[in-house]
Amino acid sequence: MPNLNDWLKLRLPFLRRGRANPSAQLILDPWRSSAGAADDWAPSHYASYFATSVPVYAAIRLRADAVARAPLKIYSQVVQAGKARRQWVGPQHPAQKLLDRVNPHWTGGDLWRATETYLNLWGVAYWAVERDEHGTPFEMWPLRPDRMRVVPDPDDYIRGYVYTGTSGRSVPFAPDEVVRLRYFNPLEEYAGMSPIAPVRLSLDMGRDALTGNRSKLTNDSAPGVVFETSELPTDEEVTGFLDRWEARHQGTANRMRPALLSPGMKASQVGFAPRDMEYLSTLRWTVEDVARAFNVPKPLLHDLERATYSNIETARRMFWETCIVPELRFFEEALQERLLPMFRDPALVAEFDTSEIEALQESESERAKRLQIYVSEGIMTTDEARAELGLPAL
Repeated sequence: MPNLNDWLKLRLPFLRRGRANPSAQLILDPWRSSAGAADDWAPSHYASYFATSVPVYAAIRLRADAVARAPLKIYSQVVQAGKARRQWVGPQHPAQKLLDRVNPHWTGGDLWRATETYLNLWGVAYWAVERDEHGTPFEMWPLRPDRMRVVPDPDDYIRGYVYTGTSGRSVPFAPDEVVRLRYFNPLEEYAGMSPIAPVRLSLDMGRDALTGNRSKLTNDSAPGVVFETSELPTDEEVTGFLDRWEARHQGTANRMRPALLSPGMKASQVGFAPRDMEYLSTLRWTVEDVARAFNVPKPLLHDLERATYSNIETARRMFWETCIVPELRFFEEALQERLLPMFRDPALVAEFDTSEIEALQESESERAKRLQIYVSEGIMTTDEARAELGLPAL
């Protein structure tokens, strides 16, 4: 394998610091400058949980679809007389066009669904940025995190990135050719922390429970009912008794039909074994652990055992307020720091519009109570409250 340090020096022309960065030198292990970093925390098999675990698939799809619902808008913001004023740049601005349609085959919604899915599987996401001759981004391509390696640098923290495609060919990227989004990992400087990492043991237990139950059902030879008799019957007597039993009780029309046993006979039904109940408890625990790790309320994962209309509405609002809105703010910060500076306009600001999200809107009773308090406390006049309700002034 060629030395990546030498390779990237030729491939990645970017400004170096005038002096060494002592903090980066403390963080960086000597071997990493040539071997790359962060790939151990993004193993490819994490993606298999998305394809084989129902709660993981449901949680990630729910988060990805929610993130893609809120439209992203680019504003031009200026400060005048100590007050910030901003205006939407319009659909033809290069930044807005790029984020609405990130490349000829991906929409903005596709980008956010892929990004959220990658973050939930591997704790990190990468966008490769294509720039024109003037350095302005015009296309972005999401890259699989399990195929990307960070190349650390003792002076500049990150020297670049190396992506290995399906054919095994490696392609280097400069730091300004990639936008990286990462969940903080306290155990590794350059890697992200996937929600799969802390929950994978519970997921494996749930998978083993399902596999065990399937094997038991496939190979099960246990009868549904056992007959005991004080005498040893002949094979002909056993066959005749079972034929008469099936003829009298088999089929939906004969369900719960009374039965009469011969003297000395006793029937016992075979029910769930304690181990079978452990399997069911394991499956429920897996759903609960996934809900905790992915910050998704259980009712939204269709665990409706104790659900009511009221607590489902509360769960939906809590999901947006404690999970999705902070995630959107995380994306806004990443865009502000790593993508928008490429357009060389310091006035650009990125913000997701959540005004049309039903779960975040006030109910009529909440709105009426708020206006009543504002009017009674003198914060608003009656006419101002009526104006907010769309009513004419008194």
